[in-house]
Amino acid sequence: MRKSRWILVALCAALVVGGCAQVGSLALVATATPLPVPTYTPTPPPASPARNDTAQIDAQGLDVAERRVIEVYDRVAPSVVNVTTQVLRRGFFFAAVPEEGAGSGFVLDREGHVLTNFHVIEGARQIEVTLDNEQTFAAQVVGSDPRFDLAILKVDAPAEILHPVELGASSSLRVGQRAIVIGNPFGQFSRTLTTGVVSALDRTLEGQDGRPISGVIQTDAAINRGNSGGPLLDSSGRVIGINTAIFSPSGTNAGVGFAVPVDTIKRVLPELMVLGRYRHPYLGIRYAYAITPGLAASLELPVESGLLLVQLDRGSPLENAGGRGAQQEAILGNRRVYIGGDILAAVDGKPILTVEQLQLLQEQHQIDDEVTVSLLRDGQPFEVVVALAEEPAR
Repeated sequence: MRKSRWILVALCAALVVGGCAQVGSLALVATATPLPVPTYTPTPPPASPARNDTAQIDAQGLDVAERRVIEVYDRVAPSVVNVTTQVLRRGFFFAAVPEEGAGSGFVLDREGHVLTNFHVIEGARQIEVTLDNEQTFAAQVVGSDPRFDLAILKVDAPAEILHPVELGASSSLRVGQRAIVIGNPFGQFSRTLTTGVVSALDRTLEGQDGRPISGVIQTDAAINRGNSGGPLLDSSGRVIGINTAIFSPSGTNAGVGFAVPVDTIKRVLPELMVLGRYRHPYLGIRYAYAITPGLAASLELPVESGLLLVQLDRGSPLENAGGRGAQQEAILGNRRVYIGGDILAAVDGKPILTVEQLQLLQEQHQIDDEVTVSLLRDGQPFEVVVALAEEPAR
């Protein structure tokens, strides 16, 4: 009897030491009264007014983000205009047939200057701008630049009905920040607002003249035909770009839109206002081959990268500095190539691998800026200092 009592005591001690799982199992089997369930009450975080839901929602049920977008729309929508054009197209029997187009734009100042896309007004014989109060005014083109797809219009409207936008900055943009579009999709839904985010930065887009535009902003805010020329805004209502193109197999919004950055706009605007055009700086290269390892091997070139100069414009900066284009012809496979010109290796120490890269680098400068061009001739490197000049119209 005494031995059985010691066995029972030892078994109870083992169950207590064995832990909660064993004790719980025993309780379920041995008794119908469950043990209390352990509870844990976390320490509440310090009160923060910024995260107080009551403070974020106003009496109308609008949260902070909604109020901000509404405020931007109320302030900027009066600055957005509808641009309508009339152009002449050739009909089936080559007769001139009037055709209407539509786009968007935004007011720059109280003198009546309006910014829009070049492709909105290209070839137009008549342009009209409809303001926020639905008044329509005839517009004249002050200046345009096909490459950056920009055009400045002028309307003779009273200053009190003109509401200029605020130009922001695009150099500090971050992927993921809010993007707001206001425009006139399809030319009939005036001052429509759509929102999204900045999807990507520093995209390269082909301009209206076939040359590249750098620093382009990509957004998923809905952009459709008729939105061209309208503003892309940040959450403070400042212009960060001008909507210029979409990527879409169907021709309607697919969530991939592009805007020319406002920093480019601010660089181009002064010359468009004064000269009616923007002077694109260039070295003077009219035509060049991008050297690849295959081309280098075929032509027995001393390097496997760079630009093989084919033709320089007469009297251009690089020609005047002693640069040389092709000197002879050669047959490479089934095509004719021009060889014997200098090889452009770098500009200001930056290696140049493609013509597009050179064009983008030139656009980072202004007329009369001096750059150091690294060249090779007959395998011998040399450098020339060149002052950039205005690229002639082609």
